[in-house]
Amino acid sequence: MKIIHAAMLLLLLALMAAISTTSADEQTYIVRMDKTKITNTYSSLVSSTKPWHQAVLDSLIDVSSMEATPPELLYSYTALSGFAAKLSSKQLESLKNMDGFISAVPNKMLSLHTTRSPSFLGLTGMKGEKGPWSGSNLHSDVIIGVVDSGIWPEHVSFQDHGLSPVPERWKGVCENGTRFSPSNCNKKLIGARYFYGGYIAAGGKINDTEEHKSARDVSGHGTHTASTAGGDIVENANIFGLANGTATGMRYTARIAAYKVCWPRCTSVDILAAMVKAIEDGVDVLTLSLGSESEAYWQDYPVIASYLAFKSGIFVAFSAGNSGPDAYTVVNTAPWIMTVAASTMDRSFVAIIELGNGETFEGSSFYTGKALKGLPIVYGKTAGDLGAEYCLSGSLDPKLVKGKIVICEQGIVQQTEKGEAVKSAGGAGILILSPKGEDLANEVHVLPDILLGAIASKAVTKYWNTTKAPTASIVFKGTMYGNQAPKVAAFSSRGPNLVGPDVIKPDITAPGVDILAAWPAETSPSRLKSDKRRVLFNIISGTSMSCPHVSGIAALIKSKHKDWSPAAIKSALMTTAYTLDNKGKPIADLAFYNSASPFAIGSGHVDPIKATDPGLIYNITAEDYISYLCSLHYTDSQVSMFEEGYQCTPTELRMQPGDLNYPSFAVNFKQKARNVTFTYKRTVTNVGIPKSTYKVSVEVPKGVSVIVSPKVLSFTELNEELSYEVSFTGLSRNKTVAGSSFGSLVWVSGNYRVRSPIAVSWK
Repeated sequence: MKIIHAAMLLLLLALMAAISTTSADEQTYIVRMDKTKITNTYSSLVSSTKPWHQAVLDSLIDVSSMEATPPELLYSYTALSGFAAKLSSKQLESLKNMDGFISAVPNKMLSLHTTRSPSFLGLTGMKGEKGPWSGSNLHSDVIIGVVDSGIWPEHVSFQDHGLSPVPERWKGVCENGTRFSPSNCNKKLIGARYFYGGYIAAGGKINDTEEHKSARDVSGHGTHTASTAGGDIVENANIFGLANGTATGMRYTARIAAYKVCWPRCTSVDILAAMVKAIEDGVDVLTLSLGSESEAYWQDYPVIASYLAFKSGIFVAFSAGNSGPDAYTVVNTAPWIMTVAASTMDRSFVAIIELGNGETFEGSSFYTGKALKGLPIVYGKTAGDLGAEYCLSGSLDPKLVKGKIVICEQGIVQQTEKGEAVKSAGGAGILILSPKGEDLANEVHVLPDILLGAIASKAVTKYWNTTKAPTASIVFKGTMYGNQAPKVAAFSSRGPNLVGPDVIKPDITAPGVDILAAWPAETSPSRLKSDKRRVLFNIISGTSMSCPHVSGIAALIKSKHKDWSPAAIKSALMTTAYTLDNKGKPIADLAFYNSASPFAIGSGHVDPIKATDPGLIYNITAEDYISYLCSLHYTDSQVSMFEEGYQCTPTELRMQPGDLNYPSFAVNFKQKARNVTFTYKRTVTNVGIPKSTYKVSVEVPKGVSVIVSPKVLSFTELNEELSYEVSFTGLSRNKTVAGSSFGSLVWVSGNYRVRSPIAVSWK
């Protein structure tokens, strides 16, 4: 009998998972129709008990073969004049021939992409009269919708002590389900829904005893993100004594509504249903820490739903993705979305490794036990079969591993699964190598561990390759403060924006590395079934963690400026972001050992204090965004995905995408462009001091000249709007200018600095 290599087995499993358990001829689609044409055509079939979309599906039954099942309705999207349904290929073709058909987009899978952060962000010292956490601002009714893996309602972070009754405008509910009932909600957690039709239709299965067919969270991801955005104050929060302090959400008096869509994978069909329902329920902020690959905006239904949310006055934030540091990896890039990158704080969890040759290196670990002293190191073939270099399950030989430190490369499986494999084989500890960058975003392991950056990893590999009997000792130092920060995480996805290159993405960065936040009571910190430990709080990393920080801060601004639009809040967050770290140096990039560019951090690191009083804002309306889509030369039918029946005007078709009133500038020249000029217009609104004068200051990117007109903006009253133009002219490029160069445009008045990053690229 042949032995299947562990990596081959993983590949086979992945291929099997990719094959849907549904019929090869059936697939789930999100369908958009022209409702007026449909209701006229099927008026005899539509009734008070049978809506128009059901009449449409009923008409398709005749075209089904004897073997095919009737079309199955999963969701009705009232706000979109659409529905989700499982259709055969013949049914789809028949649907496409109907008068009123607009589009049918296949269902797609998406994946899920704190104690210190309030202090690091400067919030904990701002409880006085003028601070965003001041008493006058605390009793707000801002509602944060969390579209994620659900919530653990009993967690202390979701207690409702001192909160006023649920806002009367709230239309949401707490749905019954497995181990979840309306009694699990309170004045903090005011809504809980769950959506799984798309996941089941795509071949997913829900084990009701483990996953729970309800809004109850078992993965931990949704509980973590919800508490980061709006969790209540909890004293002495920690994990195994690490990161001890007061845990609190960014807007700890906000109400929370949980929308469970991940089981553990998430589908666009379910996400769309959840977002539409959240809009109808009446949330003020939506936070989504999930995503997939980039595609045209008109084909991306979470993007379309985000536009509908924006139009309804809802601020929407998405995570930028964890596929960095390669270029063009950022996702969720529509301009009406706040796209959030991830960066470090000034806190670390230090472990020191000393090699047998005396070299020492600092790494990261959440282990709190005794040191490992002078143990042998094994790696690759000296640890087991092929695949042992990745520490895959079953690849390690207990005879070679027992009592030793095992080196594991990153990749293929989660880090905690590598630790489980090492422990199962009898290993004493795990040493995880990083292929590139100094990212030390670790996980909670089931045995002593250390994660090293790329420089230390190369040194360890060299030592192992040149030493007959390599050994090492590891000492665990625990929680340390005072690190230079922030630094952008190597895993954080990067621009440029593949779908809309005239808009810089990501927009902003926020704490996303080693974030402590709430955790389900029945889920282990490693998420491994073999791990029997249970914790009240857990530490995880990702843009999934940075996104709810910004969502919570948006709720904070919303509570202070109730009449501000989502675009105004977004502008305030972007133009007040900072680009220097706590040592006064440019924010560093952990992947490339240099300063982080706008393609890594957008406008910079979020500053909640300054964002509440930005001075000027760049406002954008829903109509402006539709004009922007027209400027991308989308067809009328594609733009109609956002505004039903919309037809782009000749003026809109002649517009430049760069004329969108965005708080940043992305300028794109052709490769050999010289003396080519792009002129963009911007309009700012005074929200600071009634009578104020702003002067412009420009850090000019290499390879271009920049002219701003006028150079001075003088306001006489609040909410006054003034416009300016910026001209970018491409000069003859020299060898110092690679693919892109960067600068900034800042309007300065007293203590106000309204900053916009500039990214110039040659394609």
